[in-house]
Amino acid sequence: MNDTTGTETDGDTGDEWAAAMNEQGEAEAAATEETSAGGDADWGAAMEEQATQEAADAGVEQAPMQNLVAEEGGISMGDANLDVILDIPVNISMEIGASKISIRNLLKLNQGSVVELERLAGEPLDVLVNGTLIAHGEVVVVNEKYGIRLTDVISAAERIQKLK
Repeated sequence: MNDTTGTETDGDTGDEWAAAMNEQGEAEAAATEETSAGGDADWGAAMEEQATQEAADAGVEQAPMQNLVAEEGGISMGDANLDVILDIPVNISMEIGASKISIRNLLKLNQGSVVELERLAGEPLDVLVNGTLIAHGEVVVVNEKYGIRLTDVISAAERIQKLK
């Protein structure tokens, strides 16, 4: 369905995003020699195995975890059910670059001014979740809207090392 300006509606935009994501998934599948027969059902197990392997590679011993049981009719975490936290909103942002300028120069900025960033052209963008770097990516445009294609995801072990 088109509106009076001749642009496509969000339904068509979603189809184009879905097609772009499918294309990316097919390219990644072709580049990978191993395929998983379990699909999404084994996703949690694969993530846990990866975290365990990364911790072992980094020489980090995992602390024993006790099953959490809520008091007086609360939520039981005995099964480690992640559904409880999946709907918690987080802020995701992409950082192109940064620059430090004085207030004097800031006040001189007007329409058409150019601010030089510390990042080189062609460098990947930083993907931040709640201010924490989790990945690098590149800008993509689908149906005149910006998106980001992740090119490198920061491992949990690397994020922990950066905190130290």
